[in-house]
Amino acid sequence: MFADRETVRRPAPEFDVRALNDNELEGEVPTLPELFYLRRGLAQAGGKLPLFDLDGQDVDAAIVRRCLGRGWAEPWFNNPLKPDWLVCKLTDFGRRLVSAP
Repeated sequence: MFADRETVRRPAPEFDVRALNDNELEGEVPTLPELFYLRRGLAQAGGKLPLFDLDGQDVDAAIVRRCLGRGWAEPWFNNPLKPDWLVCKLTDFGRRLVSAP
């Protein structure tokens, strides 16, 4: 209960709220698994992307291929011991994408 009844009767103040989107990212937005995959490359030398997830399982090849197809990642080198593994690194665009606030 308020001591001042006039406080209760006044309408709540209105705020002029707008989304400020000043980054230059347009187009498709990565899914959460893609974002987790790409962000792990930020802490690696040269932006190397992981071959395995945090549980030690292979990163889903579909995630890697989607990131390659959208230009967020690029092939780094071929692994002669495991030619079916895609060793990738972040592109400059991918780095900006996952570093955006």
